[in-house]
Amino acid sequence: MTAALISWGKGRRAAAAIGAVSLGLVTLSACEKPTALATVTVGSSTVSAEATPGCDGNGKELSRKAVAACITKKGGKTITVHPGEKVRVGVDPDVAKSGWIVIGAGPVMREPSKQTYRSFDADTLFMQQNPQTGQTTYTKDVTLQVAELHEGDGPTTMWHFTLKQKD
Repeated sequence: MTAALISWGKGRRAAAAIGAVSLGLVTLSACEKPTALATVTVGSSTVSAEATPGCDGNGKELSRKAVAACITKKGGKTITVHPGEKVRVGVDPDVAKSGWIVIGAGPVMREPSKQTYRSFDADTLFMQQNPQTGQTTYTKDVTLQVAELHEGDGPTTMWHFTLKQKD
């Protein structure tokens, strides 16, 4: 009888060990490399976001169709901006190595940046220029887009934030 209990105990331990190993493998296979974050800071308020869904090429350049869809996306995490404030945009060091740009109501940067953060005047981000008349107007809210570039060419990842202007 004792031999039966001992072998049954070994079987339970073996089954528990196999279960633990299986659970560990399932857990590891579910892990993905975390996506890079982009951060926007205005005054003492900060919002961070992972790549916008559908706008992450996992290190590869996004297709033209994906870029077109990503550029027209609105929204993202919201932050309030007072006129004249500085808006600071930061990216992970790996994103900075690739190069990145910011787009507000219009293009904001002349060249891609290799720095981990940049500062912008809020007024510049809310400024729109009519291409036909050249007249400048300001919007009350803007979708701020941060785009990681693939070897200086097309975007590989895009993040979206909403900036709301407060009077």
